[in-house]
Amino acid sequence: MSITEIESYRLSRRGFLNAAALGAASIAVSACATTGPEPVEPPPPAYVEQPLPDYATMYAAVSDGGFDLPAIPFERIDSQFLRQIVPDPTGQKPGTIIVDTTGHHLYLVRPGGQAIRYGVGLGRAGFEWSGDAVVQWKQKWPKWTPPDEMVARQPELKPYSADNGGMPGGLKNPLGARALYLFQGDVDTLYRLHGSPEWKSIGKSVSSGCVRLMNQDIIDLYDRVPSKTPVIVTSDVSQPMVATANRQAIPIDAGVPDGSILLGPVKEITNSIF
Repeated sequence: MSITEIESYRLSRRGFLNAAALGAASIAVSACATTGPEPVEPPPPAYVEQPLPDYATMYAAVSDGGFDLPAIPFERIDSQFLRQIVPDPTGQKPGTIIVDTTGHHLYLVRPGGQAIRYGVGLGRAGFEWSGDAVVQWKQKWPKWTPPDEMVARQPELKPYSADNGGMPGGLKNPLGARALYLFQGDVDTLYRLHGSPEWKSIGKSVSSGCVRLMNQDIIDLYDRVPSKTPVIVTSDVSQPMVATANRQAIPIDAGVPDGSILLGPVKEITNSIF
């Protein structure tokens, strides 16, 4: 091979190597500069209410606050009045309580278009009440003080009148294991969402104006209800009613005791108590 051919070969080889190096660098730069579509955040999962225990567990005997609540024979109760998760029929905001006086159901509206439904007993004819309120006070094993009007109708209740200090909390107390006290503005309506040992009354209208639940159900509801929970009592869950003068019940309770700390803006105090 002549000197000229050798020199030409070296130049050709050098040119090839330089071109290859430039090509590799170009590819590397191109790879670094390449941008694809921005990653898409997956949508948040739809809210699904945590499943409830089976009925045997929900309505089993339980010791609470020094009292032994007996088991509820749930097999003898119409299944529609047992605690269950259902599609929300009310359209109200999550956290709202709706009492359907026609169906004898109480709905606690949950996120995701769901509600927890409880069976309730209601006031007999002439004692119904409807309207909007908020839970402004709540108590475990509350004292019961029948109002004077009730004592006048039922003189046997005189030992539990306000003058005599009321009936202490207990298994025979008509307010049961828990009571949620309904207010309109700053005024106590004297109506309650409360427990009852009389499971046979659930689904019926036999009480004096208040909304009663089985004791195991009111304990469950009590634990789920925060301060200032709105309550709507209506005969039609799709169209809440406004209370009128001819739809006022005779209250079951004489009122929140004087000096009680109501649920309100002082969150630290109310949470420590309730």
